[in-house]
Amino acid sequence: MYVMASSTIHFYLIVNPPDDSFSGSKGCTMAEEHNAKDTLKPLVFRLHESVPKVVREVLMERGWSEFDEQEQDKSDWNLYWRNTPFHVTDHHNIKPWQRLNHYPETVKITRKDYLARNLKRMKGIYGSALYEFSPVAFIMPNDYVKFIAEYSKERQSQGRKLSYWICKPVNLSRGRGILIFQDIKDLIYDCVVIVQKYISNPLLISGYKWDLRLYVCVTSFCPLTIYTYEEGLVRFATEKFDLSSLDNVYAHLTNTSINKFGPSYKKDKVGIGRGCKWTFSKCRSYLCSHGVDDLLLWQRINNIVTLTLLAITPSVPLTHNCFELFGFDILIDDKFKPWLLEVNCSPALRLDCSIDATVKKGLLHDVIELLNYKQIDTLRQNKGARTKSSCASKSQVSLSIHSKSATDSAPHFLASRQQQTECTAASPIQSLLEVAGRSFSKEAIVTRKAARAHPRKTLTSQLRERMNMPKPCFPSRVASNSKPILGTLHHVPVPVPVPGQATQWLPIELCKNKLSIPPYFLTDQDKKPFPRIGDFVLIFPFNDAALQASRNGIDVKGIIQEIHKLMNEQLSQGIQKVKEKKDYLTIQKCL
Repeated sequence: MYVMASSTIHFYLIVNPPDDSFSGSKGCTMAEEHNAKDTLKPLVFRLHESVPKVVREVLMERGWSEFDEQEQDKSDWNLYWRNTPFHVTDHHNIKPWQRLNHYPETVKITRKDYLARNLKRMKGIYGSALYEFSPVAFIMPNDYVKFIAEYSKERQSQGRKLSYWICKPVNLSRGRGILIFQDIKDLIYDCVVIVQKYISNPLLISGYKWDLRLYVCVTSFCPLTIYTYEEGLVRFATEKFDLSSLDNVYAHLTNTSINKFGPSYKKDKVGIGRGCKWTFSKCRSYLCSHGVDDLLLWQRINNIVTLTLLAITPSVPLTHNCFELFGFDILIDDKFKPWLLEVNCSPALRLDCSIDATVKKGLLHDVIELLNYKQIDTLRQNKGARTKSSCASKSQVSLSIHSKSATDSAPHFLASRQQQTECTAASPIQSLLEVAGRSFSKEAIVTRKAARAHPRKTLTSQLRERMNMPKPCFPSRVASNSKPILGTLHHVPVPVPVPGQATQWLPIELCKNKLSIPPYFLTDQDKKPFPRIGDFVLIFPFNDAALQASRNGIDVKGIIQEIHKLMNEQLSQGIQKVKEKKDYLTIQKCL
């Protein structure tokens, strides 16, 4: 039963509802039936000790109850939220009614040096035309010689403007340990750091530097499903931008954790106001009032998000019932080009001001809605078809062949490549956001062809192929004789490579239970991702081809081709708009 109160959905369950055949029994009174109807069971959340209190507040507002280790069974919860990664056993033991707020291995983009390496790799494979949104980076001390070569080359070039550089510790957050310099003699570090070209021409508002904290929620990496939050935070430095004072953190850094201690934080700054934050809505209104059409800008930002996540998607282990909330930090330069600064795991949810409360509380409410809890999830028990499919996976029966009930309930979005059948969508997903690109068509979607029979001969090509081929999702694709490999991170069996197939690098247990838990992130009707939940808007998959390339794992090459087409379309549309605006202004002058 759903109870609606102040536009918030609360989930409860009527325990032991009266059955028609039982209602006429002499042993059941009307009062007992009434009490049974009124017995309600809420959803249960479990929080790690370091989770901000606003998460608890939002869940309590929604009618949830908190997990009690002393009183409740260890699996008697629906949501487990923590700021640190989960153990492998947490992923292995996940139940159909549960959600975890982290995927494994996402550190590959949330740590600064790993992000730089992965983006550099993708740029080498797919070209700088797509992956030219992150500043040139050197990881020190390993790249010290390369950095010195680049620094010296620039200094020796006559008439070339000297670059500014920014040095960041790879494993610190909130602006700690950051150094900006132009002369190498000022570069000092005592840990692993990343040195990048400093963007010295940021777009300023009333003379102040600012950047965007964009919230991105990934409900699945296989198939890749990405949502961006339409509202977010614009973070300002609290003193005016000045390249002559590189040591002034209040002029060059936008981190709230730093600027809230600045002398100008509480002052009413011209054009900015008090504090150091705006909402996206206010920023877009400001840009619009100054004649800026930001449509192409947001299209580019969405592309940055997708391309960044594609860098790690093939390597994220196949896991059930997880989601990941990222904080993407985006800087806009004075040519309206967006730059990715970093990606944050467990973005800060602390409420420092009223704008934080507005954005972050709404964000958390919509995250919970995105998790798509059903009435049956309040039972927190294996029931019906879910128990059958789970038992089938435990007995290692191929769900796609031997289990009819599991096959019938398997989403079209996750159709097996082995079946080689056509899966017709029930209804098209309409255009998701103005900036998201093309809409889905009504045509039937045909599964992709299997992987190539013979791998390429060069080592580099084989490694690329292994990383970019779709991941096998069923036990029938995996060799039965597997051996444990010592020294691996998770200490789990890894299957022996099968000739003519992409190597399976993921834990076999995580893969073989692929359909034992129905995916929560798909609609019941057409088995596609929800196009919109609250202020969360689906940005990937963005068309039929991208959907098709995501159904059986991730065909990175196919997706990259679709993104390239989309970017060309967006660019041509932008050029056409500029031309129309110039023509309009010319006509106005002639009148």
